[in-house]
Amino acid sequence: MAGIYIHIPFCKTRCVYCDFYKETDENQIKVFTEALCTEAALRKNEVTEPVKTVYFGGGTPSRLDNQAFAEIFETLFSHFPIEEDAEITLEANPDDLSEEYIHLLRKLPFNRISIGIQSFDDGELKFLSRRHSARQAIQAVKLCRQAGFENISIDLMYGLPGQTPGMWEKSLRQACELDVWHISAYHLIYEKQTRLYALLQKGSVRPVTDEASTEMFSMLIDTLAQNGFEHYEISNFAKSKKYSIHNTSYWKNEKYIGLGPSAHSYDGENRSWNIASLEKYITAIQSGELLQETEKLTFTQKYNEFILTGLRTMWGVDLNLLKEKFGQELFDYCLQNARKFIREGFLVSKDNSLIMNRKGIFISDGIMSELMRV
Repeated sequence: MAGIYIHIPFCKTRCVYCDFYKETDENQIKVFTEALCTEAALRKNEVTEPVKTVYFGGGTPSRLDNQAFAEIFETLFSHFPIEEDAEITLEANPDDLSEEYIHLLRKLPFNRISIGIQSFDDGELKFLSRRHSARQAIQAVKLCRQAGFENISIDLMYGLPGQTPGMWEKSLRQACELDVWHISAYHLIYEKQTRLYALLQKGSVRPVTDEASTEMFSMLIDTLAQNGFEHYEISNFAKSKKYSIHNTSYWKNEKYIGLGPSAHSYDGENRSWNIASLEKYITAIQSGELLQETEKLTFTQKYNEFILTGLRTMWGVDLNLLKEKFGQELFDYCLQNARKFIREGFLVSKDNSLIMNRKGIFISDGIMSELMRV
């Protein structure tokens, strides 16, 4: 079992770009916590292998207090075989990370903090409806380190309306000065059902040009490389091999269980997900039921996911494993379609793996679609 994902659906405010399932009524945290612990007990038999990661995502997990976390951890360690050195991550907003709150976290099993900073420009943060300032973000990282957290990751976002390469470079420089171990950097996406998408449809915002996006992505890769980061996945960079073990397990198609409303699970054969409604989730759990949908993956879907996730990483697609899992026909199909990209310098065949190089990353969607089976 790769790990356990726990979806904490509470946010103090709604960010303009976010389409993850969330609620702003924090009065429901107590009853949610009880339901989450009950779900864990109901599903304990789904996990038989040692658990090497636990990831609290959201939403904003840092909206929970010590009592809620204590109840959740007691349940998790009672019902699941969590390894002693498991990576246990908390996603947090900078403005939640007061000195008092961080010291509370140090008394819990968390050993990795992922801070959703997004930008070090106050104007950009205001546009994104983030609750913190650049100064608060910097202070949050420093306080976490002073309290003894070494494994700190930060999230950044680029390609914002009105953002220039110079503004992005400034955020990158500030991120590097903080000397964190891990940085995740994502291009802004205009997801439907978000306020940002509505603004786009009204013409109130204008996306950055493709040229500016490419320049900012190049700047991201170069700046982080110059500061000792390894580009191990399209959007993720780490120092000293401090990769996100939890997220890496997703890219390697390992099993995981998801707890909480809207949380996804994967058992190696099927993908399932809990209902994206806190009210319905709690009501069902209180009745001893799980409201889930399940998709049984076809052979072709598994192959396509293997290609997609493998090419996203610096380890690439393991050709030996591809042949073992999917047979000679799909092995030949993959190599046949990969040849032109190898010839044109977008893919590299190394150590019996297909690896996308820097040139290929810029046309990654096209390469992946060519190697996938329709």
